[in-house]
Amino acid sequence: MASSFLFNSMKIKVIPMKKVIFSIITAGLLCFTACGKKIDSFQNEPQSRSFFAMDTYMTITVYGENAETALNQAEERVTELEKMWSVTDESSEIYAVNHSGGASVAVSEETAELLDFSLEISKATNGALDCTMYPILTEWGFTTSNYKVPTDEKISELLENTGYEKIRLDGNSVAIPENMQIDLGAVGKGYTGDLVTEVLKENGIESALLDLSGNIQTIGTKTDGTDWKLGLRSPFDEGSFATLEVSDCAVITSGGYERYFVGDDGETYWHILDPETGKPAHSGLVSVTIVGKEGRLCDALSTSLFVYRA
Repeated sequence: MASSFLFNSMKIKVIPMKKVIFSIITAGLLCFTACGKKIDSFQNEPQSRSFFAMDTYMTITVYGENAETALNQAEERVTELEKMWSVTDESSEIYAVNHSGGASVAVSEETAELLDFSLEISKATNGALDCTMYPILTEWGFTTSNYKVPTDEKISELLENTGYEKIRLDGNSVAIPENMQIDLGAVGKGYTGDLVTEVLKENGIESALLDLSGNIQTIGTKTDGTDWKLGLRSPFDEGSFATLEVSDCAVITSGGYERYFVGDDGETYWHILDPETGKPAHSGLVSVTIVGKEGRLCDALSTSLFVYRA
């Protein structure tokens, strides 16, 4: 029997099956088969920029007269955001919050906005999304690649210092308990896609594809007026199991196959943790894809629905 929860007046259904392979859910207005206009032929040549940021490779492909300027500004924007939100960069705002000893820290508008949004989603999903899990991710080795299965006692100890409801956000000031650490990675790339999309549009870009490693965002349609075709990676092999045709939206996937290790016990452990248990989430899903207008919402829901237990 299907179970559901409400988010901003939108009913989201998670359908448990004996073996669920994926769930594609619409966040906001559907973006499929939208009618687009053709871009003049002289603008049909793409320009791309690939770079490493936010611990992944990103590629931005744009069409338009101001492509070079747009790409320069887009890369600069990603670099700015990474410097704000990095957990390990000692000059970042998140690092300052995590090492404040419980004191209040002033952060930028972007950081406050993203944290406020993350807390809203946490509340709406009953904590399925929780940005305070970083120390437990580290204990599992997912932030260092030194993988291990923590003891139940160690997980219980670390869980004492988690809980999104303990975060205090007052305008642009953030305070967390002394032994807590936050990480906005579950929503950061989605919001980055939104902000970079704004930069590209401000430069007159009407057709673009942003590939932020599992987070795809599109501006408009392809230059011939047709939708972008995106393959959804199979959780079980290197191929795709489905194709989406979309325009002017975000398509974001979370899955257990993205980052995992096999323990000495032969079990597979993936990086998406259940905040209630501190262990890899087992909701019956192996992959969740969200399609919607807002990258940060798609990013947040892809993670929280992967965790959500009916």
